Amino acid sequence: MPLKIRKKRKFQMNQPILTDISDEIIKIRRHLHQYPELSFQEFETSEYIRSVLDDWGISYQTIGETGIYVDIVGLSDGPAIGLRADIDALPINEESDVDFISKKNHIMHACGHDGHTAILLGAVYELDKHKELLNGTVRCIFQPGEEADGAALALIEKGVLANPTIKAVVGLHVWPYIPFGAVGIKEGSITASCDDFKIIIKGQGGHSARPHQAVDAIAISAQLIQNLQTITAKSFNPVHPMVIHVGKITGGEASNVVADTVVLEGTVRALQPDVRKKLRTEIEKVCKVAEAQWNAKVEVNFIFGAPPIENDRFITKEFEELATQLLGVENVFELKDPSMGADDFGYFSEAVPSLYFRLGIKKENEISYDLHHPKFHFDDKVLATGVNLYVNFAIKLLKNIR
Repeated sequence: MPLKIRKKRKFQMNQPILTDISDEIIKIRRHLHQYPELSFQEFETSEYIRSVLDDWGISYQTIGETGIYVDIVGLSDGPAIGLRADIDALPINEESDVDFISKKNHIMHACGHDGHTAILLGAVYELDKHKELLNGTVRCIFQPGEEADGAALALIEKGVLANPTIKAVVGLHVWPYIPFGAVGIKEGSITASCDDFKIIIKGQGGHSARPHQAVDAIAISAQLIQNLQTITAKSFNPVHPMVIHVGKITGGEASNVVADTVVLEGTVRALQPDVRKKLRTEIEKVCKVAEAQWNAKVEVNFIFGAPPIENDRFITKEFEELATQLLGVENVFELKDPSMGADDFGYFSEAVPSLYFRLGIKKENEISYDLHHPKFHFDDKVLATGVNLYVNFAIKLLKNIR
């Protein structure tokens, strides 16, 4: 449902709210970084977030096993909006050179979720202090399981966007491709959908010396992988971005044995819903052709994940105006291209008008490692910028929607 917009007024941020707990949110981020937890296992993380809120005297609600949300109710009646942070980590062994390195073997906050959580906690603190500036309610959502797909959808199904009805949701992600403390924005699609597939090829085993008596599942898989790549080149409008990627192959027992079974696992990315749907159909066609050609059984299964994130035009323009006033025009970047990466924030943008923006962490004369890299790290002085953007934009957005 589209946003109902109040009569547009020129927004003047004469006295922005600037966080006064920068040191505390840095401590929070570093604690979270040292004690990361995987998707749907964020029990200590959830307990820690609740302990911080308890220390501040701020009430909260739990949702699911590890999810939390906080409603900051303004002194003036009005609509409700959401701010979201993801709280889970990745199965990566950390190699970054920081003195608060992960204490858990093969678990790391390699995607900045520790920073997102600290930023949202800082926003909770500041918004609670300035309720008189809120024309409505801000729901701050601490979401588990972003890296596992479907967690945002599960929270929505459990009612995280209801009671009161949430009219819009805003999220952010640290980004190593724009300057430190800047923001990146884009109307429309900013990330792709993410669906996984598994193709099971069942041939007939045999001796490598007598290949004519067998059906070689490995040979079929090699041709099938090549044919999958022709889908994006020949079956779609070339101006529509998409990805078909096979990332895992399992099959074979010995060098002199014809393998009877091979399993291919991969991912499919798209920006448009119709392209996303057609990709499945085209992959199934290629598998059917391989089946007939090789006299084999080729089974394909899809695991549907997050939809694309679609940024609402009005909210994006409102945020651009706010960020320009807060950071200066030189620190507000219009992102030329969407990312073919995915984030299950897409479920929020599918449900209500939303905004997802990038917070720059790239520093001059320093190597910027990509998200999910074992050496990924960022200067946590940027957290205060994230808090200030969240707080001031929540105040502004509540004044301009109904």
